[in-house]
Amino acid sequence: MVNGDHKAQSKAAEEKSKDEMARADIRESRDKEDVQHHKEKPLEKMTKAELMEKIAEIQEEAKRNYDLYLRSQADIENLKKRNSKERAELAKYANESLVKELLPVVDNLELAISHARSNNSLSALREGVELTLKGLKDTLVKSGLEEIGALNRPFDPNYHHAVSEREDDGVEPGTVLEEMQKGYLFNQRLIRPAMVVVSRGRASGEGDRGEGVD
Repeated sequence: MVNGDHKAQSKAAEEKSKDEMARADIRESRDKEDVQHHKEKPLEKMTKAELMEKIAEIQEEAKRNYDLYLRSQADIENLKKRNSKERAELAKYANESLVKELLPVVDNLELAISHARSNNSLSALREGVELTLKGLKDTLVKSGLEEIGALNRPFDPNYHHAVSEREDDGVEPGTVLEEMQKGYLFNQRLIRPAMVVVSRGRASGEGDRGEGVD
């Protein structure tokens, strides 16, 4: 008898549970239908209460979007400031490696001057300066500096700047006779043209003066 009552109670509980689940599904389905109906319902068919609710929803969504916009703007400003600071740091220390390599040049110049003073020797100073100049040029070459060839070469307006012309029968017209200031490239880009003197041809008839006289 006890077992029969227990089975009956279990069956009743099971039926009750199924019934509650069914009612819950029905409520959920109705809620979804209500929400869908509310979303699709035209504004002109809404009641005053529904319109007020709709306005409140829109205002709440607008507030969330505005807060999101403010946070996004703050993030963008922070990113700009960080990038600006990084660029400033990069520009500030961009030549640090070059400066470090030039320090030995400064040391050698100071040493050459000190040695020349102690020995009262111009030849020692000249030798020290020549060695220092070589070291300086080597450092600049490693950094991308390249000297432009000019002397005894055809004049090239892309790399040479003619400051004057001079007659010279020993070379072709348009040949660089003298280099007044060296020109340089930096990583294949022209940073200063060479200032040169260029040969020009003899004026017409000048070479024939005095010829044909009996």
